[in-house]
Amino acid sequence: MKLFQIEEPDGSPGDPDAPGAAIGIDASAATAQVAVAVGGNPALVSDRAGFAVDTTVPDSDAPASAWQGFFERVRLRAERALARPVSHAVLALGAAAEPAQIERLNSAAAAAGLTLLEILAPEALGGAETPASAAAIVAEDLAPRSGPA
Repeated sequence: MKLFQIEEPDGSPGDPDAPGAAIGIDASAATAQVAVAVGGNPALVSDRAGFAVDTTVPDSDAPASAWQGFFERVRLRAERALARPVSHAVLALGAAAEPAQIERLNSAAAAAGLTLLEILAPEALGGAETPASAAAIVAEDLAPRSGPA
């Protein structure tokens, strides 16, 4: 009888406690756009053919459950496109948010598995091509880093 050893390919499995990717979400229009930035270069994230995700933006006064569903769908779009977990986001809104809305958005995002790093009003978006791109650049800057400190 011959014995043989099966080994995993080079590299160890990813750390399950490591933070996922950080994305930018533009919720200033009827349908959200999602972007990711690498090295300060943002790129919009889209669905593959046949795997479209509804990213209709809820009304600003919608209940937290509607926003949670929205964040779950946006996260799903990003994770499919990036082929990696997404754990953080920066949200760009069409108008400045009131404190009650900020609290509702933060709790809805947390329930959907996302940490909102910042909620941006239109005047905070800078000169990026799209609000999603501006949010992605801010998300990249604010995202927690994994690895040795």
